[in-house]
Parts: sequence; structure tokens; C-alpha cells
Amino acid sequence: MSKRRPYVRSMDGWWRKNPFYVEYMIHECTALFVAAYAFVLLVGLVRLGQGEAAWNGWLDALRSPVSVAFHVVFLAVIAYHTYTWFVIMPITLPPIIIGGKTVGPGVITGGGLLAAVVVSLVMLALVWRIV
Repeated sequence: MSKRRPYVRSMDGWWRKNPFYVEYMIHECTALFVAAYAFVLLVGLVRLGQGEAAWNGWLDALRSPVSVAFHVVFLAVIAYHTYTWFVIMPITLPPIIIGGKTVGPGVITGGGLLAAVVVSLVMLALVWRIV
């Protein structure tokens, strides 16, 4: 009896062969930036709990040019993540029926993006009022 090795299909670069999967992988990679920024905020919360000196040191670190550059990158990547999240939303939601008519995907995406922009502007106004 001969010993044959089983066929194993290569998984190298499977996602690069289809533009849909490339976009999906980019979207998923942007989630790492969201997690990194959540970590930055968590460190701020820990510093706040450590007292005024630690909190002020964290704020000073955020004002450094390197930190500002990172925040600009974070903003761009998280904005892209938000956009792709709302583009995917009509595909993942069950049909929404209002007044006997199905809500179109453009309305769902536009409504989500509008809500994100409005909430962001409200938060920005609150932060600037506090600072």
C-alpha cells in the first residue's frame, strides 16, 4: 500500500485575490487602531485615578508633536473605519420596513454617518466647553 500525502490547499494570500476581501481585511485592520486608541483612553483613566500630577503628565504627553501626529493618523483611520462600518450596515441588518416600504441602503448608510457626525460634533463642543 502506498502512502499518499493528503492534498492541502495553500491559504497564502487568499484574501488578495478578490477586491471585496481586500476591502474587508483593510476594514478589519482598522479595528486595531480603534483598540489602540481605546488603550490610550484607558491609560488616561488610570492616570486620572492616580492623582492630579499623573493626570497632568498624561495631558502633557498628549500635547507632544509625536502624539498629535499619532492622533491625526488615528482620526483618519477611525473615520475610514466608521465609514466602512456604516457601508456594511445595510447588508448586515434585516430589512427595515417603515410605512410598508423597505428603507433603502443609502438611507441607512447616510443616517448612520449623519448620526456619527452629529454625535462627534456634540462631543467636540462639550470637550471644548470643559477645557
